[in-house]
Amino acid sequence: MFRSKLKTIVLSVSVTILAASLISFPQVSFEASIRGLNMWWKIVFPSLLPFFIVSEMLIGFGVVKFIGVILEPFMRPLFKVPGVGGFVLAMGMASGFPAGAKFTARLRQEGQLTQIEAERLVSFTNSSNPLFIFGAVSVGFFHNPNLGILLALAHYLGNISVGIIMRFYGNESPDKTTEKGKKFKIKAALSALHQTRLKDNRPIGKLLGDAVNSSIQTLLMVGGFIIVFSVVNKLLYHLHITAALGRFVEIVLAFLSFPEKLSIPLISGLFEITLGSDLTSHVGTATLLQQAVIVSFILAFSGFSVQAQVASILAQTDIRFKPFFIARIFHGIFASFFALILWKPIYVHFTNKEQPSNALPVGWFFEEGSWTNHFYHKMMEMGPLITICSLFLHILILFTRLKKS
Repeated sequence: MFRSKLKTIVLSVSVTILAASLISFPQVSFEASIRGLNMWWKIVFPSLLPFFIVSEMLIGFGVVKFIGVILEPFMRPLFKVPGVGGFVLAMGMASGFPAGAKFTARLRQEGQLTQIEAERLVSFTNSSNPLFIFGAVSVGFFHNPNLGILLALAHYLGNISVGIIMRFYGNESPDKTTEKGKKFKIKAALSALHQTRLKDNRPIGKLLGDAVNSSIQTLLMVGGFIIVFSVVNKLLYHLHITAALGRFVEIVLAFLSFPEKLSIPLISGLFEITLGSDLTSHVGTATLLQQAVIVSFILAFSGFSVQAQVASILAQTDIRFKPFFIARIFHGIFASFFALILWKPIYVHFTNKEQPSNALPVGWFFEEGSWTNHFYHKMMEMGPLITICSLFLHILILFTRLKKS
């Protein structure tokens, strides 16, 4: 009872301080809101919407169930999750935060995952997408395309390591797969696809409309969190709370022989990964290796902004948030460790000037003038238009359904 009352007091005081800060720093709050809004409607919304819509349709048509049966022999022994976890892992890596949580929650609602399996799966399927790591962080912040391969390898290897550790989380009876199921895997997968499609007997138009509505509602929630945490992060800096927290972080950094000036970027990155990564790239007293280790931790921890998005998605199910949060700490440690040990064999090797003439540089895909770099900037230009058209479509679908009802 006392803990409950204390929690109420802490939350009430925190919200009151936030409201007072918004009034005291209106210009700062407005600029931070605009920054968060630009990030959402230019990059996050147009890049995640297609993945969300397609994934909803794949689940409805039974394709995910088909993939689950095929991947069961791989995912079950390695991560102790059903084969459908392979779909979530692939989509999470391709589309980025918070896709892994979205797809895991959806599969849990479908009954394709148990609670423990869902908590294991969500812990290692939320990651930054390659476009953000290479395009925004490596090229945009560090102006160094070669750094992208190091950050990506450290990030995804850290995720896999977390998945292997989380297989020991929770106690469940071992899955019993019959010999018949093992022998006729393709036949069983096709049968599962057909049965899932029959079970979800929605017409294609209804299925597509539900997919669009569900995806846009999720992305609207994501946009709200991005804007709120962009403002909170900026207010914490102006209230000197970030600097106060940074003093404690400086002790840890000094123990690791890292420059103390990395404390502010690290604290900022704990709240919002984009700002933290950007600030880290501007710390001139740190070596590139030290910056890469800090950015790897920031990307893996994913920031309280992303974690709040995940918590909101998981709240719609019985999946607990605590295992996910603990996994983010492990992911940060693993990613930093991999960035450190892969520095020489990956980054130093690929940036060596004495490469054979037939070698393909790592930065070729994201260097100035490349088609991927052109695609990234085109996405920045077309993003707002895609967002506006999608929101208009969402309103149109809702209006049509309200009119029918």
